[in-house]
Amino acid sequence: MMTAARKGHSLVELIIIVLILGALTFVAVPRLQYAAIYRKQAHTTAKKIATALRRTRMLAISNAAGNSDGYALNITSSSYEIVDLSDSSQVDSYQINSKVSCSGGTSFQFGPLGNLKTGSDTQLTVSAQGRSFTIEITPATGMVKCTQN
Repeated sequence: MMTAARKGHSLVELIIIVLILGALTFVAVPRLQYAAIYRKQAHTTAKKIATALRRTRMLAISNAAGNSDGYALNITSSSYEIVDLSDSSQVDSYQINSKVSCSGGTSFQFGPLGNLKTGSDTQLTVSAQGRSFTIEITPATGMVKCTQN
């Protein structure tokens, strides 16, 4: 007599496969390179701050007729904000990832011609897990440059 062909796996076989995959995952996950993720976050944060600096400069130039005081980008340890210097109102604010550190300048003020105002900082360093970026602003023109160290 012929026996019927087997058409699937038993529940026990499926449970054993799931347990094996779970054990492999348990071993593999701690070995992931989280440092690479944090280095990428430093790059992203540096680019975002450079873009916010360019936006601050653009606001100072485009609103020069009605705002002769200009705009500023102020940085704290966990955030940065764009401020209208004529009335000290906050235009926008952003959070900085806790794994990324910023050192150097904390206040970048742009005048109505797009140049940095006297007393403003000109350099900022953004870093995480061994990767760092330097953001430099040319005082006379307000040009923002972001370079990897």
